[in-house]
Order: sequence, then structure tokens, then C-alpha cells
Amino acid sequence: MTSNTRSGQTWRATKILATLGSASESEAQITQLVQAGVNIVRMNFSHGTHEEHLKRIEMVRAIEKKLSQPIGILADMQGPKYRIGRVVDGLSLVEGSLIQFDQSDEIGNAERLPLPHPEIFKALYPGARLLMDDGKLALVVKTLADNAFTAEVLTGGPVLSRKGVNVPDIKLDTDVLTSKDLKDLEFALDKGADWIALSFVQSVSDVLAAKAKIAGRAQLMAKIEKPAALAEIQDIINASDAIMIARGDLGVELDAAEVPSVQKRLIYQCRKVGKPVVVATQMLESMIHSPTPTRAEATDVAGAVFDGADAVMLSAETAIGDYAVEAVKTMASILTSAEMHIKEFPFDGPAPLDVEPSIYHAVAKAAVALAQTIEAKAIIAYSASGNTAVRIARERPAIRLFVSTPELAVQRRLSVLFGATTLRQAESDYEAALSITKETLKQEKVVNTNDAIVVVAGFPFGLAGSTNAIRVEHI
Repeated sequence: MTSNTRSGQTWRATKILATLGSASESEAQITQLVQAGVNIVRMNFSHGTHEEHLKRIEMVRAIEKKLSQPIGILADMQGPKYRIGRVVDGLSLVEGSLIQFDQSDEIGNAERLPLPHPEIFKALYPGARLLMDDGKLALVVKTLADNAFTAEVLTGGPVLSRKGVNVPDIKLDTDVLTSKDLKDLEFALDKGADWIALSFVQSVSDVLAAKAKIAGRAQLMAKIEKPAALAEIQDIINASDAIMIARGDLGVELDAAEVPSVQKRLIYQCRKVGKPVVVATQMLESMIHSPTPTRAEATDVAGAVFDGADAVMLSAETAIGDYAVEAVKTMASILTSAEMHIKEFPFDGPAPLDVEPSIYHAVAKAAVALAQTIEAKAIIAYSASGNTAVRIARERPAIRLFVSTPELAVQRRLSVLFGATTLRQAESDYEAALSITKETLKQEKVVNTNDAIVVVAGFPFGLAGSTNAIRVEHI
């Protein structure tokens, strides 16, 4: 936990996701990451075996128990990947030249390249763009033939075997979960993953299909990395449990100049309907090999806070980086500094939300306004499902939010939610639950005698979905 003498803040509201890998594969290394500020860990199923992932999952659960701190686990599915086949050594494409693509498995050369993906051939049209190697090479389709097409090279360069291919202008007719993903998904669910990240979402039907497979066993986080998804973005947000703005592939297929405004718009749309939103990719990329970030990276991380993101994610920085723990500490420091700036200059923070015609949103909004008006030390939400906490968090309160829930699974899910500190208790009587909560807050030095707290709960107490009351209580 970080602090700053300007405001006395000793807590951080914006959450941190960290990807596990070779730089974070021992229990000691993962413990250091959590103690540095990680709230939820990401298992990247594009890499590693089930045995390796299981080992990490078991270590995370052991650390969770040892530290008495809920830690969320996100299983990130690889999704459909498109790559060219093998090519001759030393191949380079020249700007202005024409080259044929086909589905043959013969080694490619300067005249033709193998592309073993029939779904791409079915969807292409003259004028459609083709990007290779993370956008380093760009081509445009000129003519189509049976199981082949010819493209003109717009941006040339060296070509290596098995490099990735992006087709930003078309929506591909393909299943969002590949056969590999289905095996990985079942494994992740069986081992207790809290969140499933769905890669390369193109439409709301992709989300609904994945949710049907998950069948309520975990929460679904849709990764926005395809321009096609933006055409159905509100439906995708509504159907998902959370959104990840995956700026890597999104920045390849979308003009880089558009990514910042897309990020800002998506964060607002998620907040409006109370869906957690994560900003990911290249946030502290230089810290893979450097102990300090660039100033631009620090500004980028802070910008996610100013936009109102629930969480930010580290990828290679903690998976394979030389300075994994330092990257987490740096990110936590930047996040805390940005949050304190918003406290001093609220107009630099997330845009205010319109009032939603819902009793639950109205109660949440009123609770935050009341807490800030009376300078309460904390907001306490009693919530069996965690939904009350999500509604309060969408208001981005500048006051600590404690969520009391009987379920460890809910605690883990809320590890991605802005501002939420979870307490686990199963009291069915309001006064008994409140007494335990007050004592916990005193032990944690959050409150002192006579301090005010605002409580949000439902009556009959303990009944899920019954949030209907706000109370001011005193310590």
C-alpha cells in the first residue's frame, strides 16, 4: 500500500493485474508481487502447459491463505490466431510489388506466401487491408481468385516464417473459442479461475457463446482488440461482466491515433452501466529491461486513472521482465499519485455519470454523495453477490469502500473492482454484522471513536438483491 503526505492517503483504489511467467513462477516471486500491490494475477494461455498453469494457481491460492488476502485469478484464452506459413530465409517484401497468397503448405518466396486460413479468403474483397508482423508490413488486396488472392505491398520489410496476420477491415466467420481454447477453458474453470478473458471478440454473439460455455462458473471479461467489436460495443459491454481494452492488437488494426479516444470512450461506457474496465498492454513496457519507466509511460498509467479505469494490467513486465516487482511498485506509486491529484483537482478526474433510472443505482449514488458530504471515513456495502459494490464503485468515490460478503468467490471477483476492499463475514443479523465490521475497521486503523461511516444494505438483511437502505452509523 502506498501513501503520500499531501493527502495522507494510505490506500489505492485502482487495481493492478499482473501476468505470471518465467519471471514470476516461484511462490516467493509471486508473494513479492502481491505485497508490492498486485490484486489479481493473469494466466496467459497463449503460453505454457496446463501443468505449469496449475502449479501457479496452487501457489496463488497458498499465498492467498498465507497473507489472508483474496487474490483473483484471470485465465486469458489465446483465441483464434492467424499466421502465414513457412517462408524462405532472407525474404523481404518491396513496396509497390505484387504478391500472391494461397492456402498451399509449400514454403513461401518473393512471388507467393502461404496463408492456411480459408476463413480469411472467404471474407476478403478488393481494397481490404492485410497487416503482418504486428502491423510492420501492410498490403492491400487487389484481385481475388479461387483459393488465392493478389495483394500490393504498401509498406515493405523482412518477412519471417509464422508471423501474425491481421485483417482489420473484415469480420471473420470463425468461432471465438478454438479447440485449444475449449480445452483451456474447461481446465481453468475446473481449477477455480475467477475470471475468463475472451480474446478477439468481434460481436455480442461471441460473448454470449462463451458465457454459455462458462455457465456461471466464472465471470467473463471481453477483450476489445478488433475494430469489428466497436460496431457492437454497447451490446458487448452489456453482455460481459467486465471489459479489457487490449491496446496491443487494437493498436495494430486501428489507427494508433484513434486508440486514446477509443480508450476514453470505452471506459465511460463501462462505468455508465457499472461494468469493471481494465486498461492493458505496453503500460510500462520499458521496465521489461529498465528499472525505471519512461515519462510517457508514467503519463499513460496516470491517464487511465484520470479516465476512470477500474484496473490496469502488466503483461511482459511481470511475466518475463528483469524488474517485475519494481514494475508493480512503480505502477502502484503512479496510480496513487494520480488518485490524490483527483482529490485535489476533481475536474481532472472521470466525467460525472448521468443519473440512471434504477433504485439500485440511485441508492449507490446517494450513498456516495452522503458519505462525501458528512466526511464519513468509509462506505460499507453488505452484499452477497457483489453487485451493490459494483454500483457504488461506478461513482468513483474518493472515500474507502469496504464490501462485506459471505463468499470468498465474490471477494476474488471484486479484486478487479475500483476501490473495493472486501471483508468476509456471514452474519445474518445486521447489528451483529455491523459490530464485527466496526471492530475490523478500528483494527485496520481506518476509523476512530465517533467517526461516521455510511452503510448500504438490504432489508430483510442478508437477502441477495435486496439493497434498499442507507444508514449513517458511528463508531
